[in-house]
Amino acid sequence: MRLLYIHCSHIVHKTPATEDLRVFTVVVRKASFADAAAELGASPAYVSKRIRLLEDDLAVKLLHRTTRRVAVTEEGERVFHWALRILDDVDQLLQEVAVTRREPRGLLRVSSSFGFGRHVVAPALSRLVERHPGLQARLEVLDRLVDVAGEGFDLDVRVGDEIAPHLIARRLADNWRVLCAAPAYLERKGAPRTLAELPAHDCLVIKERDHPFGVWRLRHGAVDETVKVRGPLSANNGEMAVQWAIDGRGIVLRSLWDVQGYLRSGQLVQVLPEWRQEANIWAVYPTRLERSAKVRVCVEFLQEFIRQGGLAGPQPAQAVEQRS
Repeated sequence: MRLLYIHCSHIVHKTPATEDLRVFTVVVRKASFADAAAELGASPAYVSKRIRLLEDDLAVKLLHRTTRRVAVTEEGERVFHWALRILDDVDQLLQEVAVTRREPRGLLRVSSSFGFGRHVVAPALSRLVERHPGLQARLEVLDRLVDVAGEGFDLDVRVGDEIAPHLIARRLADNWRVLCAAPAYLERKGAPRTLAELPAHDCLVIKERDHPFGVWRLRHGAVDETVKVRGPLSANNGEMAVQWAIDGRGIVLRSLWDVQGYLRSGQLVQVLPEWRQEANIWAVYPTRLERSAKVRVCVEFLQEFIRQGGLAGPQPAQAVEQRS
């Protein structure tokens, strides 16, 4: 690609191609078109053409050709020294880009939701930068879906299967949302026996990221149902809703990773356990992993971190601390 610029003498020049500069430096060093062509693995005609294009672009005579040798003009000497500096910079640039594709380093901007970011992504990133000292990680937890490329993020770690088609994603783990409530609430209000009974209950509604407010889409086997729910309490933070559920304030639809500790302890019990909502965990990024070592390493590390138990979520002891 050749770009135009205006010289102070008002003569219009073209920016020379780096390939032409490279050919020119070899010709000067070899003092021969034929020898330069042999080193470059090209024909003398190709070398001659590149030199002619370079002279046209710069509007100067660079070489004098005799029957046996090539002599460099005064302007050619200046161009030769500039070309060496330019080509050295280009080579360093290419080496730098190649290194960043192989070795993870630099700033990694990651986004996630409040709960998942706090309990899973944050500890994972802490271990990641410990393993790779050349990396710096910046985590932003947000209650909305982000425009990954538009907002300058390298990676978004999200819970839920709605992913725009222009984005690239890798599934980090299987996950689903389940209905649950505290035993105290179920003793007071009774447990719903069908989905149709849910609207009559106090449901703890979450407006977090891509959650549709007050609409629960659930699946039982191959059957999908949508239920509109409401209740006296709602929030844009899932941890608040879980705490309300523990306090006996209603039924919550929440990711299994987030409530499994409370289910094991008995602070929460599942409601209509045959119904659930798919909400897998994804790493979403704007470009392919082979183009960025830092993103590739982060995605692979998150996957391994979760596989080795990093998806434990909050534990019952934390709930006691939050209430005190």
